[in-house]
Amino acid sequence: MARTRLYQNGTLVLENFPADDISEHLTDPSSVLWLDLYRPGQDEFAMVGDEFGIHDLALEDAAHQGQRPKLDRYRTHEFLSAHAVSIAPDSADLSTSEISVFLTRQAMITIRHDDGFPIDDVVARWDQSPDLAGHGVGFLLHGLLDHVVDGHYAAAQQLDDRIEELENLLFAEGRHQIRTVHRRLYALRKSLVRLRRVVLPMREVVNSLMRPGLVNDSLVPYYQDVYDHVLRAIEWTESVRDMVASAMETNLSVQSNRMNLIMKKVTSWAAIIAVPTAITGFYGQNLPYPGFADQTGFIASTTAIVVVSALLYLVFKRKDWL
Repeated sequence: MARTRLYQNGTLVLENFPADDISEHLTDPSSVLWLDLYRPGQDEFAMVGDEFGIHDLALEDAAHQGQRPKLDRYRTHEFLSAHAVSIAPDSADLSTSEISVFLTRQAMITIRHDDGFPIDDVVARWDQSPDLAGHGVGFLLHGLLDHVVDGHYAAAQQLDDRIEELENLLFAEGRHQIRTVHRRLYALRKSLVRLRRVVLPMREVVNSLMRPGLVNDSLVPYYQDVYDHVLRAIEWTESVRDMVASAMETNLSVQSNRMNLIMKKVTSWAAIIAVPTAITGFYGQNLPYPGFADQTGFIASTTAIVVVSALLYLVFKRKDWL
């Protein structure tokens, strides 16, 4: 499925026209075109390569997911790979959506393999800044990168909120809450690792774009603003990373102290019970008891052992020693 837009002299003049008309529109030097391909096949990639002169290596990178964020420069175009991220509302699970971008002097082509990238939000950003449309492809790319980087920053902020929620549970008692802390901490750590993989390379990507070439001098301040947001997202991500590491260390220390306390209590109980056991055992006090040498006495003593053992088990379980 293809989606198109055509700008002429900084004005949006046509939208959602057939991809077959691309060649006709590119003959006008004042035209700037956006083509979005959703889950393209081999025919669509072949059309892009022929129509815009895209290098085979760039087409191969766009066809296969799993690229790290990067910017590759070719003789007539650039290839950019980036990832949009989002955090699940009720958990710390982070999802990513990859987008590949071809950049030529007159066109920006975006390739999406899933519906996780909200391209409508990018279009809305373009419509909110019609005064910048005269800057051509640089304007389209700025709206895309601004949306991606803002998503990185928002994800780092959400992970920060999740770790603050866990701080109140670090010293909680109860096996269920302890397991909840363990599970959420490791989920946070996993999401944070994935976020760092897509945030850190964006610094070099945006920095490379600000070099002379695609972005003119008028757009440099806007890209500098995106670059500042990238740095803030990186700093926040590193801060959350330190907080997660600190929380995990604190959690391990709390559990170690708790285990030491349990061992101290159990050892005290064992010492108390050991005193009468040692004395009676030393003197061999095998005295007759009610029901001695009778079946009822055996049943009574066995019942006493079972009841007392079960009672101790319930007490230890209630105190969460077992």
